[in-house]
Amino acid sequence: MQQLSLAIEGMTCIHCAKRVEVALRRVAGVRKAHVNLSAKTAMVDYDPQQTDVSPIANAVREEGFSAGSAKTRMAVKGMRCASCVTQVENALIKTPGVVSASVNSATAEVDIEYRPAQIDSEGLNRAAKASGYALAPAVEATEESVDRHADEQMGEYRGLMRKFWFAAVISIPVMLLSYPDLVPGLRDWMPMGSNTRRWVWGLLGVVTLPVMLWSGSQFYTGMWGGLKHRSANMHTLIATGITAAFLYSAVAVLVPGWFPEQALAEVFWDVVTVVVALVVLGMALEIKAKGKTSEAIKKLIGLQAKTARVVRDGKELDIPVEEVVAGDHVIVRPGEKVPVDGIVVDGSSSIDESMITGESIPVEKREGDEVIGATLNKTGSFTFEATRVGKDTALANIIRMVQDAQGSKAPIQRVVDQVAAYFVPTVMILGILAFMVWYNVGPDPRIVYAIIVLVTTLIIACPCALGLATPTSLTVGIGKGAENGILIRSGDALQTAKRIDAIVLDKTGTITKGEPALTDVVVVGDIAEDDLLAWTAALEKGSEHPLGEAIVRGAETRGLTLPDAADFAAIPGHGVSGQVAGHQLLLGNAKLLRDHGIDADALTPEWERLAADGKTPMYVAVDGQAAGLVAVADTIKEDSTAAIKALHDLGLEVVMITGDNARTAEAIARQVGVDRVLADVLPQDKAHEIQKLQLEGKVVAMVGDGINDAPALAQADVGMAIGTGTDVAIEASDITLIKGSLTGVVTAMEISRATMRNVYQNLFGAFIYNVLGVPVAMGLLYPFTGLLLSPLIAAAAMAFSSVTVVTNANRLRYYQPKGGVA
Repeated sequence: MQQLSLAIEGMTCIHCAKRVEVALRRVAGVRKAHVNLSAKTAMVDYDPQQTDVSPIANAVREEGFSAGSAKTRMAVKGMRCASCVTQVENALIKTPGVVSASVNSATAEVDIEYRPAQIDSEGLNRAAKASGYALAPAVEATEESVDRHADEQMGEYRGLMRKFWFAAVISIPVMLLSYPDLVPGLRDWMPMGSNTRRWVWGLLGVVTLPVMLWSGSQFYTGMWGGLKHRSANMHTLIATGITAAFLYSAVAVLVPGWFPEQALAEVFWDVVTVVVALVVLGMALEIKAKGKTSEAIKKLIGLQAKTARVVRDGKELDIPVEEVVAGDHVIVRPGEKVPVDGIVVDGSSSIDESMITGESIPVEKREGDEVIGATLNKTGSFTFEATRVGKDTALANIIRMVQDAQGSKAPIQRVVDQVAAYFVPTVMILGILAFMVWYNVGPDPRIVYAIIVLVTTLIIACPCALGLATPTSLTVGIGKGAENGILIRSGDALQTAKRIDAIVLDKTGTITKGEPALTDVVVVGDIAEDDLLAWTAALEKGSEHPLGEAIVRGAETRGLTLPDAADFAAIPGHGVSGQVAGHQLLLGNAKLLRDHGIDADALTPEWERLAADGKTPMYVAVDGQAAGLVAVADTIKEDSTAAIKALHDLGLEVVMITGDNARTAEAIARQVGVDRVLADVLPQDKAHEIQKLQLEGKVVAMVGDGINDAPALAQADVGMAIGTGTDVAIEASDITLIKGSLTGVVTAMEISRATMRNVYQNLFGAFIYNVLGVPVAMGLLYPFTGLLLSPLIAAAAMAFSSVTVVTNANRLRYYQPKGGVA
């Protein structure tokens, strides 16, 4: 199955989205179709053997909508090194109808955006084949397909290891017999110029041939593939180097008379065998290390439950999770995984959601609460109605977002790809120049030195280390984010997040919980605090006002019994009144009490103190006397203060933005310790405030959770959406924090910095290796130190440069962000 993301224009309501979904599902070969109205896109799973993009796009047009560009991910067959990246991208981008193409060398996949009206999948494949590559459906995010891909990688690894051991075993006698003058006993048996030495060296050539043609076969197929399309790659360098060494050795054995001196008739069979052995070993270790970079995706896929217990026709049935449909009632018992997303309709339990949100404390769930597929039921049994199944579940969306992000490129990678594209031709030119210089002005025997320099220069150069430096680190870093409940959309966002120096936090729902709660009860006179609160809550029991609901919840939390209220009356702009437990109650503002002739001056200092703290205090009068105050406020999340301190520790300026009045905003700011407050900001002005900060020269991140935050999230250099917020906010963001806590912001910043630090380490190592290694291989140190690099050492260095880069990237797998926890 292949997945397609198709942009759709003209949809205005949910009915439009449903029409498009039905039309898409009617197309033969389409297995699944889901339309996202807010994002104006359709995600379609289809069988490329039965249909193509054109019929899918036509189905959308027949419903009266416009099908824009489509996005797809495909595996690239035939990629041999980092220099192939630019060749694949250029071949596709130059094709009419292709909008963009981005190749990830770490996963050997390409993300393509194209216009279905101009080109289809077959046309894309033809364009790739014309440059020497082939496209195939990318690996699906299922356990079976990932395991199959891992098996293929392991098969490739084992094949390369067999080639390595063959070459290594042959290398030992070849090395010993190639230099008989250095081995006691062989010197006398094989003196220079003797027929014995010539025959032994000839036999070594015969033994070396299968090493070159079997163990090193991939170098020749790779070189031939490049030559057919007038391009060069890493394999071109290796194949040219070992072939030059082999031919020189063959001439030295077969026609030694061609050489003016006997000492020039040397053989380099050991160079051929050892170079092939070491480079093949490096390729095998690189494949194994690259397999570990995708551990995060494997872990996410492994979270999915295998079966579900559903109720159909009054009977409980255990069925594969793929067969669950929206509307099914699913039973979950203690210790079982929640199979799909849904809403609890019966029972209650506590659920461990750490695998999705990163939050270690189990969450209590009751009727009406949402449950997430792949989370673990801890205590009670419950029944829920399935709402999102298959590829619509939260877990499936997380996997898709992580895969998209891992396939994206950081801006620095685009520069590196351009360097890698010119790298191989440049090295070949330098190798030829070095050969010519040594042949003309080098010490005797010149031809021997020239050959050594040529072979060493070609072999030591490694474009793969350059090409893998960024994508391997991004793949691991984005996976590490997903493990911690942070979804990073792209490498661009990751690189920009490292440069953030100011972070703007929306107050409501981000710093605070986003709903009012009872905070204070102040009593004057003889009435007990619990009685005053119970009577006040009883008066508000039927209220739908958020402040009234907060008072009722506060009383229930304290375990108070609420009596019945009578003669309830709402007084617009003032408050409410009524009879509770035989007492006449008034609840509201100071004007309400004054209108009833009640003196509330004794409570004024407490009222002002509570108001200064950003709370909403309300007067309570009982039987004509001022009895106290109840205060309600949007309370601060438990970890907001610690998270903001951690952001300060990271060197960030923290700004709070809110539509609340300045007094309330300043009160919250004092409690959590933000640096700057932007109060009385209308929703439509939030983006403008972000822009003003950017004009100050700051790189700005915005954290929000509501629809009114979407423009500001889009305006910010990096937008971070709280995962508990709206879909619109999440769509507009660069980073999504599933947990809904500000500690996620800290973790995101820490992971972005750790990942980019790892990228720069890799790039520094890869560039330094090549910048220093190539000149040394060319012999630039020889006039000053007499040092000339051996091709064997060059092969070892080249083989392990890529392995070092990938291994360094894998260190990120063990990185543990603090996330604002001291």
